[in-house]
Amino acid sequence: MAHKHEVIVKPFSDVHNRDGNVIATLLHDPTVEGLDVALYMDGSASMEDEYGPRGILAKLGPVRNQVEPQMRWMLEYLASKDRDGVLRVAYWATGDGAQIEVVGDLAGADAQSYKFPGPQFYGKGTVMLPVLRDYVAHIRREVNNGARCGLAVIITDSQLHDAEDVKAYSAQVAREIAAGRLTRVNFVLVGVGEQVDEEQMEDICHEEYPGVGHLWCHRVADRMEEMAELVAVLVDETMTVAAGGTIYDDRGNVLKVYEARLPAVLEFKVPEGCASFTLEVAGQRFTQPLPEEDHDEEEESRGFQDVDHHSEPPPRGKRHRH
Repeated sequence: MAHKHEVIVKPFSDVHNRDGNVIATLLHDPTVEGLDVALYMDGSASMEDEYGPRGILAKLGPVRNQVEPQMRWMLEYLASKDRDGVLRVAYWATGDGAQIEVVGDLAGADAQSYKFPGPQFYGKGTVMLPVLRDYVAHIRREVNNGARCGLAVIITDSQLHDAEDVKAYSAQVAREIAAGRLTRVNFVLVGVGEQVDEEQMEDICHEEYPGVGHLWCHRVADRMEEMAELVAVLVDETMTVAAGGTIYDDRGNVLKVYEARLPAVLEFKVPEGCASFTLEVAGQRFTQPLPEEDHDEEEESRGFQDVDHHSEPPPRGKRHRH
């Protein structure tokens, strides 16, 4: 750890310096101010058992709605990341499978009071393109209200019926972002259960786009009870790597460039005699004085190597990244 008398400048939470090799950990992503989050929950027929019976059937015995507590938890958590604490929440894959039932603009502070009994009409298919169109239209409106970047969290328990359309539209969205006609957006896709097509999700999420990098990231949970936790971890990672950046030494020389994605842990070398480094991201600069050289035994045994924070295992469930 850095010595107590040394100042750690936000957005950094920890800085190590060992023989000119610097490891700097980000406390948070300095670009997420103005984040607008939306939550889309699968409303297809395969989800009906998870929501539990309704109407007369619900009166025959205790109803266990497995989705509702997860939705409440996700809403409360995601609202803590959102710029105004209010999320657009909707069921998707309803009706003929291509419909969206908007629940409303829900405040995270009231999450525990909301009911999530499921859509009015369970869907006959799982068509995702309308979700992407809905969120892009939403974020375009919200830019006028202060949104600076967007994040759509999408939950599914099924194979998608329009994967190629989703990929084509994602490429279109990436072109809009790269051209400056659309603010930065990311899509988080979480699959739940055995009916999810993991290869299909991987195919969508692994795509990198010029000037943008990845738009998608994903995970798969075995059980509904794991869903909210996986969403939280994945959203944190997505926010952390939402933008690229550049590292400079104290003379203004470029030390390292992250073109599209800024990892949670930055590693780079500084020249001899360097007293500080600067991270530039989204037009902002953050200068961090270098701490005294760190000779911690654990650091020595670990060695200086590239760190990929995406390789850490999730707390529960399966993990799948692009």
